[in-house]
Amino acid sequence: QVQLVESGGGLVQPGQSLRLSCAASGSFSSIYGMGWYRQAPGKQRELVAIKISGRYPDYANSVKGRFTISRDTAKNTVTLQMTSLKPEDTAVYYCYAIELGVNYWGQGTQVTVSF
Repeated sequence: QVQLVESGGGLVQPGQSLRLSCAASGSFSSIYGMGWYRQAPGKQRELVAIKISGRYPDYANSVKGRFTISRDTAKNTVTLQMTSLKPEDTAVYYCYAIELGVNYWGQGTQVTVSF
């Protein structure tokens, strides 16, 4: 079992930056991957960025060059540094982890980009 707790999020203006953090806890041996998804109102949940062990990070095309994912496997944490935020980045952001083939989700944190 993996519990994910997110922090960060909030209201920012276009062009500004924001950092999301997520910490995993619980009873597990080794988390295979951690990352972030987001869901905007009326839209499906979509992958933002993910870091699988032993692989380079993977990003949605819409955030490449603006967002950076970092993962600390020793601390079981993952962060998402978001820069040059746009109104279309507005969504609930969910921390994600996969361990032994089971998907885990955080409760979500709201990111709103607006003047």
